[in-house]
Amino acid sequence: MSDQPSTPSAVTVEEVVEVDDGLVEAMVRLVPQLSSSAPPMTAEIISAVVDHEAAHLLVARGADGRIVGSMTLVVFPIPTGVRAWIEDVVVDEAARGQGVGEALNRRALELAELLGARTVDLTSRPSREAANRLYQRIGFVQRETNVYRYERKG
Repeated sequence: MSDQPSTPSAVTVEEVVEVDDGLVEAMVRLVPQLSSSAPPMTAEIISAVVDHEAAHLLVARGADGRIVGSMTLVVFPIPTGVRAWIEDVVVDEAARGQGVGEALNRRALELAELLGARTVDLTSRPSREAANRLYQRIGFVQRETNVYRYERKG
């Protein structure tokens, strides 16, 4: 576990290195708060993330040790340098507004820097107003770009 100085004292953020029942239970609770179309969480799905060399699953724990948020930082090399993306940020509804999202993001930025990433990108729906204010407050700058998605058929 790694409590960061920029983290509210009641929140600690750690990188997951091993999948256990408590983590699976937390992800079963959290992921539907992020996406209604995500597959049901299983230990196998979570292990695929945790075991992948480019992915870093971070969890935030409240003062009682309960997981109250998670995110995935993906760090990868490309010809122009090492880049990073933040994906699947979710904070438990009961813990929103308590600094959990900020703690997760600040830890992800520190880890990305340690791993040599030149940039860290993320996307956020405009309707997620509080999240967008947070990203701007901690230093993310909205880019003038188009985001495209290709979805495999079938």
